[in-house]
Amino acid sequence: MKKLFVLSFVVMVSFAFVFQSYGADDTAKKSERPNIILILADDFGYECIAANGGEDYKTPNIDRLAENGVRFEQFYVQPLCTPTRVQLMTGLYNVRNYTVFGQLHRSQKTFGNFFHDAGYVTGIFGKWQLGHDLDLPRHFGFDTYYLWQHTRRPPRYANPGLEDQGKEIDYTNGEYGPELIAGHAMKFIEDNKDKPFFLYYPMVLTHAPFQPTPDSPDWDAKRIGEQYTNPKHFKEMTQYVDLNVGRIVKKVEDLGLTKKTLIIFLGDNGTGRDIITRFKGQSYQGGKGLLNDSGMHVPLIVSFPGTIKPGIVNTNLTDSTDILSTISEAAGIFLPKEIPFDGISFYPQLLGRDNTAVRDWSYTWYLGQRKSGEESVFVQDKQYRLYPNGKFFDRIQDQQEKNPLKPDSAKEAYEKLQNALDRYKNARPENIQKAQAISANQ
Repeated sequence: MKKLFVLSFVVMVSFAFVFQSYGADDTAKKSERPNIILILADDFGYECIAANGGEDYKTPNIDRLAENGVRFEQFYVQPLCTPTRVQLMTGLYNVRNYTVFGQLHRSQKTFGNFFHDAGYVTGIFGKWQLGHDLDLPRHFGFDTYYLWQHTRRPPRYANPGLEDQGKEIDYTNGEYGPELIAGHAMKFIEDNKDKPFFLYYPMVLTHAPFQPTPDSPDWDAKRIGEQYTNPKHFKEMTQYVDLNVGRIVKKVEDLGLTKKTLIIFLGDNGTGRDIITRFKGQSYQGGKGLLNDSGMHVPLIVSFPGTIKPGIVNTNLTDSTDILSTISEAAGIFLPKEIPFDGISFYPQLLGRDNTAVRDWSYTWYLGQRKSGEESVFVQDKQYRLYPNGKFFDRIQDQQEKNPLKPDSAKEAYEKLQNALDRYKNARPENIQKAQAISANQ
């Protein structure tokens, strides 16, 4: 009996040690946790990256991230910015928490909250568009914030209006908004180089208006306002996105943090419809706001030198709800079980592990800017898409969805997608429904 007691005690102690080693509150492990940098480009489709097959824009810094990490070919988001940001930040499909455009319901928990509570220093720099209350960035878990469109909607490019910790600042001496924002993001990295940090960098580029950058031949340091726009400047704006990605990466390298930092780059929705890009030898029109690949298929590139193998191309299906689960697993953060997260961590895929969970389908509940409550709902895999009314399409052969398929033509796929739709029939919480109704009537 005494030997059994000793053995049980040893097992219990060993289990406790293992659990603590991976726990989010283990002080001894905090210094070993990776830094996380999440870069989100605005209105930036899959076709904009040279590494993906884009032919019109030079993106050497983003391409280098892909060379040093993993480039995803089947990553999907929502067709507009706020819906995607809500999914990205909470790990939940919009059916569970989306109210109206430009808002994130205060009841939600974001990756800012989870990383802050786990001992990370958290910062957000760039586009907000999630509500005007002064306390919202801190409420959603961010220690430091330097934002555009937090309390108002001023110009974002030449001579911008920005908010520093909620304080409104109007720049009038030829400053460029994206440069200011990148500078604050780099200062955050510098200030927190000795502690684990989570940096969320939602760029204001490349959203319209399409205007010159400081590198453009017709840059005008005296320009004020957003009334001028010309699609010809999209190329210059894309190259400035790449420039700022390079500046962030260089800051990490200069501080000796490369092997301690996981960097993710992605787009929030398809490129604006005014933009025509040469992509894989053909003309490709941006599809922002559309429920097809041109509106929802965006780049995803992940770099973590020394931890993940370089030059990998991942063809598995992934979507914006997966990001929170992935970075949380990378950081050893346990997400609360009471929240029905929809994301599937692809961190094991980054590590090259066999027999890891791979997404079989991606669900879409999309309201966008419609306050009426008229949502669009469907579920898709890499080849098929199914709507609640039973309409079933081959996404590859029938991109315009003109020829519905019979369920028996791809029975296994149809049944899989129908089961996925059934999972979300009653997923919309009553408190979110009420909040949406109130907002729609305002």
